[in-house]
Amino acid sequence: MPHDCQLRAGDVVFRRGGSIISHSVVLLDAHGQYSHVGIVVDSAGVPMIVHAVPGEPDFDGDVDRVKMESPESFFDVQRASRGEVCRVKDSLVAANAAEVARQIYDRHTLFDHDYNGNDTTRMYCTELVIYAYKRQGMELANGEAEHVELPGFKVDCYFPSQVYESPYLHSVLQFQDDE
Repeated sequence: MPHDCQLRAGDVVFRRGGSIISHSVVLLDAHGQYSHVGIVVDSAGVPMIVHAVPGEPDFDGDVDRVKMESPESFFDVQRASRGEVCRVKDSLVAANAAEVARQIYDRHTLFDHDYNGNDTTRMYCTELVIYAYKRQGMELANGEAEHVELPGFKVDCYFPSQVYESPYLHSVLQFQDDE
């Protein structure tokens, strides 16, 4: 991510990773160019990214959960080959959505491996962002949850593209790893 990018609370950030899970998300998502999404929050004047992610432990024994980390860590080349920062026009709604996301992080919310959008005690990445904005009266999800059916796995979930395609978001910055 370029160092001159000025993130704001409520910015919605997207990345495409190189893991098997990331490739699976992009393959399942008919319109997808990104495999993961998070939301920027203000942490004592420092922009941080809150996101729900599996398989990225901070320490041995760490569980899959909602995390808060620096933009540099979120967009690290080991996790992201490309990324994008998007923003809603209403900065008050954005800041309030960011505060909801921060509260979800503060309550140590676990990752939702069942991708159940009706249960907010656990969350997956798009669910977190959609929920934070929905609490402010803004429906970021473009369309209904997608039905995914694989052997032993049936869910209705939202993909990052359904947030990315929201008419409320506009792109502020796109970047990719040049290697």
